[in-house]
Amino acid sequence: MKLIAMIPARWASSRFPGKPLVPILGRPMIEHVYRRALAIPGVDDVLVATDHLEIQRAVLEFGGQVVMTGSYHLSGSDRLAEAADLIGLADEDIVVNVQGDQPAFDPEHAARLARPLREDPGLDMSTLALPLSNTKEIHSPNHVKVAFNRDHLAVYFSRAPIPWPRDGEEDYYRHVGLYAYRARFLRRFVALPEGRLERIERLEQLRALENGARIKIVMATGLSPEVDIPADIQAAEEALRLADN
Repeated sequence: MKLIAMIPARWASSRFPGKPLVPILGRPMIEHVYRRALAIPGVDDVLVATDHLEIQRAVLEFGGQVVMTGSYHLSGSDRLAEAADLIGLADEDIVVNVQGDQPAFDPEHAARLARPLREDPGLDMSTLALPLSNTKEIHSPNHVKVAFNRDHLAVYFSRAPIPWPRDGEEDYYRHVGLYAYRARFLRRFVALPEGRLERIERLEQLRALENGARIKIVMATGLSPEVDIPADIQAAEEALRLADN
C-alpha cells in the first residue's frame, strides 16, 4: 500500500491563468507545493498531473516528477484518476490530492488523512474539517460545512449552516478541501454520474455520499492561505516565511 501525493495543475484558470507558475518568493508556486509534499510523513512518491507543457517544463526544471493528462477534465479528481491509471497504481494505494494553490499547506495534514485509510480497509476516502465559530462564515455559502457522526464519518456537506440549531447554539465544522482516496474508489468515483445533491449544492463530495461512500473526517490544526487571484500572493508569501522558520 503506497502513499502517493498528487498535485493537479491546470493552466486555464478563469480568474488567474497560469497560476501554478506564478512566482512566490522567487520560485513557481507549484515548486513550493511540490517541495512541501515531499515532506509528508510516510509519502512514497510525489507527482504533478497537468495538461500544459509550460507546467511540465517548470516541474522538470526543478527536478520534480510530472504526468501529462488530458485537457478535458472538469475537476482535479478526474485528472488524478487518469494519472493513477497512467502510472499503474494498485487499487489499495492511497492518493492524497494536494491543492496546487496552497504553497504553505501543512504536510502533517496529508499524513493524518492517509492514516485512517491504512487502518480501515473499508474506508473510501478522507478529508479535513476545522471548528467554525465566526457567525459570518457559518452563514456564508463560500464556507462549506460538514456534519459527521460519532465515528467521524461524514453525514452531509452543505453551503448552509448544518446542523440547524432549533433549540439553541450548535457546534459547526468547516470543510477543508484536502482529500485522500483509496485508488480503487477514486477510479469508481470519477465514473459515477453527477448526483442530485451534488447538482443542487455544487459540491463534488456529495456525489460520493450519494453513492454510499464512507468518508472519514479528520480534524485540521489550521488553514493555509489559497492563491485564487494575484492579490492573494502576499498572504501566501507571509505564510511560507512563517512555515519555514
